[in-house]
Amino acid sequence: MDKMLYVAMTGAKETLRAQAVNNHNLANVSTTGFRADLAAFQSRAVDGTGYASRVYATNGTVGWDSNSGAMLSTGRDLDVAINGPGWIAIQGPDGKEAYTRAGNLHVDSTGQLMTASGRPVLGDGGPINIPPYTSIFFARDGSISIVAQGQTPDTTSTVARLKLVNPAEADIERGDDGLFRMKDGSEAPPDAAVQISSGELESSNVNAAAAMVNMIELSRQFEMQVKAIRTAEENGTAAAQLLKV
Repeated sequence: MDKMLYVAMTGAKETLRAQAVNNHNLANVSTTGFRADLAAFQSRAVDGTGYASRVYATNGTVGWDSNSGAMLSTGRDLDVAINGPGWIAIQGPDGKEAYTRAGNLHVDSTGQLMTASGRPVLGDGGPINIPPYTSIFFARDGSISIVAQGQTPDTTSTVARLKLVNPAEADIERGDDGLFRMKDGSEAPPDAAVQISSGELESSNVNAAAAMVNMIELSRQFEMQVKAIRTAEENGTAAAQLLKV
């Protein structure tokens, strides 16, 4: 196989992979607490006989952007946002502990505190259940207080506390469901230093303008690779004609 054709073909394929990552980020620009995926190109030598005159590019996800998104005031009692580093512990689809920054919570018909995606929120003792209430408050340390139904507004009681954790970035990874987990399968311990704000949500940390620019750049790179493939084909045709002579 002509090395130029191989380099152009792999370049086009890897550019499409990078475009998929960028489009995934762009699609989640409005997702609460979303962390953008990071992708990078790397050069690899083309193996084979002869002089090593060709390299090709590979693209892969190299992690996620740990920067926080903007804080948006909602005024809703069940909206919480983490100030600085940290995570809210929830129960993943597999029943094991997972972590998220999305604090748009709600209480279902059975009184269980849930995320917007329907995952149970965990406290220090497991999934949190909220008794019937007329008002609810989240303290900065994650404590949940309510005014129970039938009680006066000046009568509050603490019913649970969010499990807030802050594992090292190197120790967690994102799953296909968008939730983060410990790489070794363990559960992160609660961290009393993690604090939250009530009535706020953290927006996605995706820069929409930068993602749009990157999408255009990747499209142009793909077009350049396709043009190189066509040039390699034309060169091969011309060489074949010369050999016929």
